[in-house]
Amino acid sequence: MTDLDASHDSQETDSDELFCLPGERLCRVEDNIILGLGTYEQNGYIYACKSGIVSIDDSDENTQIVSVHKPGFHLTIPVTGDIVTARVLVTTPKFAKCAIFCVRNQLLENSYRGLLRKEDVRETEKDRVDIYKSFKPGDVILARVLNQLEQSILLSTAETELGVVIAYASDVRKNRVPMIPVGWAEMQCPQTTIKEPRKVAKVLPESTIKIEK
Repeated sequence: MTDLDASHDSQETDSDELFCLPGERLCRVEDNIILGLGTYEQNGYIYACKSGIVSIDDSDENTQIVSVHKPGFHLTIPVTGDIVTARVLVTTPKFAKCAIFCVRNQLLENSYRGLLRKEDVRETEKDRVDIYKSFKPGDVILARVLNQLEQSILLSTAETELGVVIAYASDVRKNRVPMIPVGWAEMQCPQTTIKEPRKVAKVLPESTIKIEK
């Protein structure tokens, strides 16, 4: 019997929801189990880092995600094909690390880790992509979920309607205003007229963006 099975027997409710407390052991770490929000790993086991409801959701490649969320809060997990909104945290020559804070139109209680590789920035001339000329830390981007890795979610901005939607000039000032697109690869600060390279999103009405199933 697993830890989750034992806990379920002792804490089963009319709605079959499994409640847990901070520090409660949920299950053993396995190859087909991924840590989700509200959990942490220690000594080969997954524990709850907050009180709430335990959720076990199917992911790709025959894996499951174990998460803990607050009662009454609808858990939203990015899945392959979803359009997400994320903030760029770190850029390197090969990838950009992001924090996903919105899935479709649903704001998240906690962010997910996103990873945007150099080869997934745009559709054409992938070998000529320069991450530093595509994104800057602090940029807000629209991206599509490609896959779920063990520690992060793989993203793509290859489509024309995906990419940077909010950005500020690197010349940080107290009264910053968002830059405006002046092309598909450049944005400009309306105050200073400074131009900077970006992988700009061609923002379209939501109804025109194809949702992959």
